[in-house]
Amino acid sequence: MIRRLFIKLTHWEYWPFSLLYFPVFFYYAWLVIKHRSFFFFTVSNPSIEFGGMFGERKSDIFKLIPTEYLPQTNLIRRRDVERAAFTAEQIGFPLIAKPDIGERGTWVEKINDQHELQEYVESCPVDFLLQEMISYPIELGVFYVKMPGHDGKITSIVRKEFLKVEGDGKQTILELVKEIDRAQLTANLNSGFLRIKGHQIPGEGEQVLIEPIGNHCRGTKFLNDTEKIGKELNEAFNELASQIPDFYFGRFDLKCQSYDDLKQLRNFKILELNGAGAEPGHIYQPGYPLWKAYRDIFWHLAVLSDISAQNRKKGHSYWSFWQGFKMWNSHRRYNRLLTNS
Repeated sequence: MIRRLFIKLTHWEYWPFSLLYFPVFFYYAWLVIKHRSFFFFTVSNPSIEFGGMFGERKSDIFKLIPTEYLPQTNLIRRRDVERAAFTAEQIGFPLIAKPDIGERGTWVEKINDQHELQEYVESCPVDFLLQEMISYPIELGVFYVKMPGHDGKITSIVRKEFLKVEGDGKQTILELVKEIDRAQLTANLNSGFLRIKGHQIPGEGEQVLIEPIGNHCRGTKFLNDTEKIGKELNEAFNELASQIPDFYFGRFDLKCQSYDDLKQLRNFKILELNGAGAEPGHIYQPGYPLWKAYRDIFWHLAVLSDISAQNRKKGHSYWSFWQGFKMWNSHRRYNRLLTNS
């Protein structure tokens, strides 16, 4: 416990969201006064419910994206075992299951066979997606912004390095995991994988993947790849974003074969598209200065504000206080359902 506390205190990337974002709330309050609306961000992406701040359905967003850029994905209603089994046969194992409305990796699982699928369907408390598992080697979060009527640009790229251990021929997988600071705070030491294989001793130099889900709170290391931004990549994402109606602000979570392929919009798949609630993930690079993280967060909020103002001038209306409050309250109840199940 002392070690975990020391790691958390000395690495701000592990701080609770409410603590990390406490200074940001004051800037958000200023933007509320500026726009005379608590929910000005709702018009940042007019085609996405609530602008994509939270509560949006992934299945609805996928309808906006050309199918050639998407993995095969199907919406499964809660407890629909028959539909899930049929879909899995079509897609093939392994596949990814995730809530249709969800965030921060909650209830996102890799499903390897029909037995695991049945367990997931019977326990997941909400509608969910079954998604083809993409094998491209590079997973990225690419943040893109665009002022209405103008070309946009990439402002952040985060590359994800999954939680894994390297064998020494002596220690078990579980012992190796316990030596990793990141795993101390994020790994589920009681996961099915570690229960089954944690006692195995990998050979010297052998790499063992512990967590296949690319989420920071699941142990994934976020690496700053913003230096990869250039003219060709910006042009590619302008072309991509132009095919998505009324999308101006957010992050593409994707897998690709290489950066060169991504510049040509080939050999890649969009796993998710996040709107106003997205973060520039590069700030979670280990060792990234906290003051720079706040600088980048404030800058993106300012852009979100400007885009929203421009879209309002085009005729889109901010959500009213009561509309937004109902959405917030509904989402809060939904999150309780997810976390308490």
